[in-house]
Amino acid sequence: MTAFLHKATGIAIGDHAILIEGPPGAGKSSLALALIDRGAVLIGDDGVSLEARGGRLYASPPPNIAGLLEVRNLGLLTFPTQDDVPVAIVLRLDPAAERFVECPEQVNLAGIDLPLVRLWPEGSSLARKAELALERYGLA
Repeated sequence: MTAFLHKATGIAIGDHAILIEGPPGAGKSSLALALIDRGAVLIGDDGVSLEARGGRLYASPPPNIAGLLEVRNLGLLTFPTQDDVPVAIVLRLDPAAERFVECPEQVNLAGIDLPLVRLWPEGSSLARKAELALERYGLA
């Protein structure tokens, strides 16, 4: 299958990609920066190239914005990137997110079912919540 651009921010934690979705201004780039500060690696900000292969979905930086992350009040800054990372989970920043979930929702991208967890976009623990969502609900 041919790669396609998906409107999300992608972060690699180890060998697992997290796609962070949300409307403009929801905090996708800020969450990415917080995760980078905790050891994650940027895949793409506000756009990720996705490709389905062998029943998995792989994320890579789009060539035109590879390595660029918008840091509010500072502009576009350059960061190292990781490519061809299997997507393990989709996080959606959503101010109406449920307080408790028993299991993740599902989202289908390019014919691949992925766990989807909605996170309330406020609070100082958002990066840790993203890591916990990957640990608890992400695909192995």
